[in-house]
Amino acid sequence: MYKTIMVDDMFGIYQLLTEQRYRPDLNRYRSLHIYRGMPNADYKLLTSLRRNCKEKSKALEPVILANFTKYAALEDPSIESSIWKQMILGQHHGLPTRLYDWSFSPLTSLHFATSEANLDKTDKHDAVVWRIDVDELHELLPPKYQKVMKETGTTVFSLKMLESVCKDPAQYDEDMQGKAMLIVEPPSIDQRIINQYSFFSIFPADMESMEDFLNEHTQKTLKYVISKDLKWQVRDLLDQLNISERIVYPGLDGLSRWLARHYYVREDS
Repeated sequence: MYKTIMVDDMFGIYQLLTEQRYRPDLNRYRSLHIYRGMPNADYKLLTSLRRNCKEKSKALEPVILANFTKYAALEDPSIESSIWKQMILGQHHGLPTRLYDWSFSPLTSLHFATSEANLDKTDKHDAVVWRIDVDELHELLPPKYQKVMKETGTTVFSLKMLESVCKDPAQYDEDMQGKAMLIVEPPSIDQRIINQYSFFSIFPADMESMEDFLNEHTQKTLKYVISKDLKWQVRDLLDQLNISERIVYPGLDGLSRWLARHYYVREDS
């Protein structure tokens, strides 16, 4: 069962940011938590494929990927050899997929929790940061996935590891049976993935609700609900820490987004 934590002061934000624990085996302070921030606490953990295609997601997914690959191969012919690479590249460029974005950085997730297109709504609703534990999730994986992790000495799957054990989404769905979910670290195809410290969860087609799955199968998942009254203070702190659109979205698009928000005039000023 996941736990909901209400955050209504900066001490709660500090707790979110400092969850690393001492590991005697490494003599370092580390964690395997990944985070997802959203500006409205009422938002559901829905993939872009599920939002876009709803109950027809399973039928339309292969059609979407096939058409994406047909045209995207002009820029990157190598994607024809891997359906998982097609999915990752598509997700990165806004294609509806079963992948769901997470970050190893709680600061990056706080950025997304305190940023939205309509800045007038920033303090009109609470935000949320979800935290999941990769170790806990991967303990639920079928034996052949566990075997790959043991052989490589890691708990986070790379694209190469995933391809070695599962050839396509249909096999993945059969393996998971809606009762497990894998986390993959995408290849560094551009600076945005690197800056956002990105990870993806691969949502099984037979899993009805990610929230229900986390509630039923995990004990370490946390849902931080950040008070709407705190959001502007956190937002301004993040800017001072150099966590903003110009870092998260490298290039002129990110710079323009950052400047628009930096010079936004609040109605109550």
